[in-house]
Amino acid sequence: MTTMAQESLRQTAAAPRNSSSEIRRHELAAFLRSRRERITPEQVGLPRGARRRTPGLRREEVAHLSAVGVTWYTWLEQARDIHVSVQVLDALARTLMLDRTERVHLFQLAGATDPTPAAHCEGVTDSVRTTLDQLDPLPACVQNSRYDILAYNRTYARLFSDLDAIPPEDRNCMLLVHTNPDWRAAIVHLDETMRLMAAKLRASMAGHLSEPAWKMLVKRLQTESPEFRENWERYEVVVNRTKTKEFRNPYVGLLTVCHTDLWLGPEHGPRMVTYTPVDEVTRERLEKLHLMFGGPGPQ
Repeated sequence: MTTMAQESLRQTAAAPRNSSSEIRRHELAAFLRSRRERITPEQVGLPRGARRRTPGLRREEVAHLSAVGVTWYTWLEQARDIHVSVQVLDALARTLMLDRTERVHLFQLAGATDPTPAAHCEGVTDSVRTTLDQLDPLPACVQNSRYDILAYNRTYARLFSDLDAIPPEDRNCMLLVHTNPDWRAAIVHLDETMRLMAAKLRASMAGHLSEPAWKMLVKRLQTESPEFRENWERYEVVVNRTKTKEFRNPYVGLLTVCHTDLWLGPEHGPRMVTYTPVDEVTRERLEKLHLMFGGPGPQ
């Protein structure tokens, strides 16, 4: 085969792949522009200004809110052939206020796998979900080692606040304890809890240092919580242990419970977290909490 024929064959074989990649980049660029243009400055806490002509947000505003370079984000909307990390996609999804379906679409267009628990719930079988429901009125949930809440029963859904109202990608105990006002108000010993949880996360992260989802979580906590930044810099490590905890439930009052982790596999990955009452008053209040929110449990 001649050199010219070989080159022609190579170009022909590469064309469909390049065409598909180019189409995907243009679809991603158009999708980002459409989402950017629908968000008003007021929705993200920015002044509108008298000379604004751009519908929605400007490119530089999206870049700033997502902590990425303006030039880089401009290239992204121009459909240039650049690599997009999952950390950046996660930041853009939050800035552009994408719902769950839109978030899935964004990651698909970028050819990336969403690392958040909203995308997949490993370790939660039908039998595990049935067990969670059977434990009511004892609060119980399934978490992974990163503290993502993968599944939970009806009582746990109202233990701190309305967990059903929180987007699935934000259902992370570490994040909620450090940034959610309702969760923070519910924890009696908040400062001690935050320091202990930062130490437990650092211990767990030793085996996941290169994984995007872990790095995304730590970066977000460092950005949004000064308490986490301070505790993270202590470099303390703590392993999980059974402990008595106190919560101020917004519906039934003070609850004193014993926290127990039940591991769902041989490795310290997914675990069932249970809270059992340490006194009769707490038991009665948990039963009342369970009865206050009847109907089907969370999915």
